[in-house]
Amino acid sequence: MSDEGWVWGFGLATTAEDGTVLDTWYPEPEVGRIPLGLDPAMPPDELERLAVPDARRGVTIDVVALEIELAASPTSTSDAYLRLHALSHRLVAPNEVNLDGVFGHLPTVAWTNAGPMHPDTVTRMRPFLVRDGIQVQGLDKFPRLLDYVTPPGVRIADASRVRLGAYLSPGTTVMHEGFVNFNAGTLGQSMVEGRISQGVVVGDGSDIGGGASIMGTLSGGGTHQISVGSRTLLGANAGIGISLGDDCIVEAGLYVTAGSKILLVDEPAHADGSPATVKGSQLSGADGMLFRRNSVTGAVEAVRRAGAGVTLNEALHA
Repeated sequence: MSDEGWVWGFGLATTAEDGTVLDTWYPEPEVGRIPLGLDPAMPPDELERLAVPDARRGVTIDVVALEIELAASPTSTSDAYLRLHALSHRLVAPNEVNLDGVFGHLPTVAWTNAGPMHPDTVTRMRPFLVRDGIQVQGLDKFPRLLDYVTPPGVRIADASRVRLGAYLSPGTTVMHEGFVNFNAGTLGQSMVEGRISQGVVVGDGSDIGGGASIMGTLSGGGTHQISVGSRTLLGANAGIGISLGDDCIVEAGLYVTAGSKILLVDEPAHADGSPATVKGSQLSGADGMLFRRNSVTGAVEAVRRAGAGVTLNEALHA
């Protein structure tokens, strides 16, 4: 059977007192299936040494060995975590792994500076946690990327702003207000000062400006998975609900959605004198477009532009 479309790894699974698997950490996942002759019951010694209970958090830690087919749906918490690790280790790109039903396999966890805990355990053991200096940093289904994976060649100013399952290419900088969700990320050097939602990919050399937003598909955002091409600028506090091609610019503060009525400045007017307009969805993915708002009429305009788009600071993204 072919090894393509599979990922495997040894991991450490954290389990709460009630049997809930809280997470699984895979230090070195690999593409393919568990190699022939490798005994899953014989994990690396360094993992065995770490598989010890932590009474402070009310958890046990056990070694697991798992292989998953990326095209199949997740079947367990450890399965879901291996998929997220595969993305953040750059073994697969966003939207290349089946994550259908992933939320059902990810319990809500109390993430602490000592590791994951069951939320009920936090309530019961709070005085002891305070005594031991253990602080809850969040309650969520997804952990922070940097608590599990340190992607080479990447800068992340605030660890809480990037989730495990984010795919960040070398040369990417995520500034303090930038955010990258799971199953989303950058395909080359990029500046991220805005929000990259689930399913969104950003091309090489592009800049997501401060406060900018890109619609995802998780909550009322439709089904179109948005992409941003290369050398494209999404201005500060701008937003898009359509894809952008290469060498595009969206003016600061402008939100372009699939239903936006956009005036085509470069196109001749209709026979009756009315301006040429289209919906935003008709320009989705087009290269070399400048989207702006007319400061006199308030109309959203699209202008074809020539030449390359933005140029990132080479020293900043080296």
